Amino acid sequence: MKEEISIKTWLRVAIFLTITAFLTRFIPFSDFFRNVDTLVHELFHALVTLLLSGNVMYIHLYADQSGVTSTAYSNNWMSIPISLAGYIGSALFTVLLFYLHSRKREKMGLIIIAIMAILGLALFVRNGYGMWWCAGFAALSIFICVLRRPGLLKGYYLLIAFICLVESVISSLFILTSAIQNSGSAGDAADLSSVTYIPTIFWALLFTLVSLWCSKISIALFYKRGFD
Repeated sequence: MKEEISIKTWLRVAIFLTITAFLTRFIPFSDFFRNVDTLVHELFHALVTLLLSGNVMYIHLYADQSGVTSTAYSNNWMSIPISLAGYIGSALFTVLLFYLHSRKREKMGLIIIAIMAILGLALFVRNGYGMWWCAGFAALSIFICVLRRPGLLKGYYLLIAFICLVESVISSLFILTSAIQNSGSAGDAADLSSVTYIPTIFWALLFTLVSLWCSKISIALFYKRGFD
């Protein structure tokens, strides 16, 4: 009975993610908002680097939703938590977004995201598109907050939350596919493999499982409140 419930739960998660991914692709300017997940991913790399007393040289964000964080640190083992931080951090951040929605604190969530964009712009992001994106996204989010239109604020917040939800899963699945086809091109998973000598596919699978588990929690939090 428990296995049947578990299968149904994961099937519902898969259907929810598929429909959400399909719908968000048709929203105008969705490419712009998909960079939120990229920013969060790169900022988690930067945060862990700083916690380990390393240096963040720069973050670059690109229009195709890719990004890169250049870091310097004293010991090779430090690359393990730094590489883990990106995908796991963005998945956990999605849970935070839906938790705040379940508590009816969308404004707080938007303020957090805007602050992250501002800090990214002020401290780390150094390429032209990335700087423009951070400034534009922060300004738009602050404008939505001060406009005092609850319906608009909630809709804008859910748009970002759902896009982050989908992107955290899609990006991990992309890494998993890359690890299967060409392990050297699997980004953070390949970096972890080079340090730990554990196959790239293991790390890519770990990222995928974490993102799917966090998406399950996020969807449960959404259903807890819904669009109310």
